[in-house]
Amino acid sequence: MSDTAATEGSVKPGEKRGSVLGGAVIVAGTAIGAGMFSLPVATSGVWFGYSLLLMLAVWYCMYSASLYLLEANLRLPWGSSFDSIAEATIGPVGRIINGASVAFLCYILTYAYISGGSSIITYSLAAVEGISLLPAVASFIFALLLAAIVVTGTWAVDRVSTVLVGGMVITFLWSISGLVSNASMDNLLPGLSFAEAFPYSFGALGFLTVSFGMQTAVPSLSRYLVKDHRKVRLALLAGSLLTLAFYVLWQFSFFGNLPRSAFPAIISAGGNIGNMIEALASSGLSVDISSVLQWFANMAVASSFLGVSLCLFDYIADLFGFDNSFAGRLKTAAITFVPPTLLGVFLPNGFITAIGFAGLVLVVFCILSPVLMAWIGRQRGDGGYQVPGGKLRMAVIFLFGIVAMVLAALDLLGLLPRFG
Repeated sequence: MSDTAATEGSVKPGEKRGSVLGGAVIVAGTAIGAGMFSLPVATSGVWFGYSLLLMLAVWYCMYSASLYLLEANLRLPWGSSFDSIAEATIGPVGRIINGASVAFLCYILTYAYISGGSSIITYSLAAVEGISLLPAVASFIFALLLAAIVVTGTWAVDRVSTVLVGGMVITFLWSISGLVSNASMDNLLPGLSFAEAFPYSFGALGFLTVSFGMQTAVPSLSRYLVKDHRKVRLALLAGSLLTLAFYVLWQFSFFGNLPRSAFPAIISAGGNIGNMIEALASSGLSVDISSVLQWFANMAVASSFLGVSLCLFDYIADLFGFDNSFAGRLKTAAITFVPPTLLGVFLPNGFITAIGFAGLVLVVFCILSPVLMAWIGRQRGDGGYQVPGGKLRMAVIFLFGIVAMVLAALDLLGLLPRFG
């Protein structure tokens, strides 16, 4: 049976087809989040030029991994989710490991966004209003306000997120235009040798991997484009390249405005979002651009928090069988928000560390599992679409996943060189 016939025979009758452009936006929206604030800190050791080379290699591997998940998805019935694909390919044990990884990632990212949100609130209040607020108190307030929106329901998250995304686009373009026009080539290209930069590339790999975590969108994208593998591939390629371009512009903006020598102080202060914005403000950035950047950071963190925590909230409700009553939602909310909020209160400056943990677990279900799922399907003789490149490409991407996971673990243990 041809790929086209297999695809058309497995779709839901009468399903409306989406557009490649819409699919590309879904991919970019899934990958780009508040975690991008960790990139300048994580790659400050390798700096601008070398970080772009490393980013390009990570982009290719993560794009390839998303194609392997697509391959596995297209072999299953219409509407199959990530969990269904895992159950049908890597078995019940693999499914449990996969599910646990997703749950842990959602928890650790929820905590990361609480930490990042409290950092911005603390800095903004001190810079604009002269109000001194303890980071622990800011963490609690941030978590409480946004958790209330999630508990209210998906419709509330949808409406608030729509406003936040619109505001993010405006403030991002405004702030980036100011940062780019103020960038210095002396900062961007300080004459750093490869030997000086290379040791710090190992610790940066996990953070870059998290930044291209678009695989979770593949099942939804497959439904959106009615299992047309050519359109899905094009959407994944366009969306991932859009993400890559976004990050290149982001790195250019930060590294063009801050000298490499400024980052040890940022890192020693915790490397949180507020620390970076404060350093930019101290570098001579105009007050208007600094204020707009604060607004963008607040909205980016809030939007990411809502998206990740809603996913976790629904996962917890399904896992424990809690109903949608007021009492049921309170139980779900307690399990969803109490652990990361407590971490945010007692460890308010854990943004960078949390993103590091995210890189460790994301490798499992975004790289290793997709390759295994596609491999098992091929071994069983399942037909349909196959990612080009044969066994060699599969082996390279799987090896990349192993290396990324090992390096992320070593970095968390403090066994890799750290800049500053």
